[in-house]
Amino acid sequence: MDIISKILVGIVALEHLYILYLEMFLWTTPRGLRAFGTTQEVADSSKTLAANQGLYNGFLAAGLIWGILHPNAAIGEQIQIFFLLCVIVAGLYGGFTVKRSILLIQTLPALIALVAVLLF
Repeated sequence: MDIISKILVGIVALEHLYILYLEMFLWTTPRGLRAFGTTQEVADSSKTLAANQGLYNGFLAAGLIWGILHPNAAIGEQIQIFFLLCVIVAGLYGGFTVKRSILLIQTLPALIALVAVLLF
């Protein structure tokens, strides 16, 4: 069952790598505009801020991957728990202050992965 929790944590990490890609490299493109529901003008003026957000999402992904790959399973589990909680807090904040869909896109997968890590 440990493999299920690692797969779920891996999915959350991949999601955050994708968010990094969107925010750092596609923010001002039609794909980025659609993903974040913004206008070209807003995207152009906030490009640096979006790249900064993308970098933070990359740190979350890196932490989750570190937790999955850590050679000591007990330490790896603690790392996964910490970074999943970070994702959940960020998702809750974004969901209540920016866009409700963040609760489903970011928070829910992290919560499911956290439950799996804690149970398995």
